[in-house]
Amino acid sequence: MDTSLTPEVWERSAVLMVAAMAVTFVLTAALDALALRRLRRRASTPPTPKPHGAVLADRRTPRSPLPQ
Repeated sequence: MDTSLTPEVWERSAVLMVAAMAVTFVLTAALDALALRRLRRRASTPPTPKPHGAVLADRRTPRSPLPQ
């Protein structure tokens, strides 16, 4: 079967490609904006303070008894 690509087929494929590109760009911009908004919101809230003693207790290593 010989099928030739008519100008209508080329026009439709071009329109579909442009539409797909537009959807991709819009979705990318929207998702980037949401990610940036989330990062800015997270950065604006101060971190929750930890008790000072708990931080030191986590960093200490157990000591072994000195040999006598």
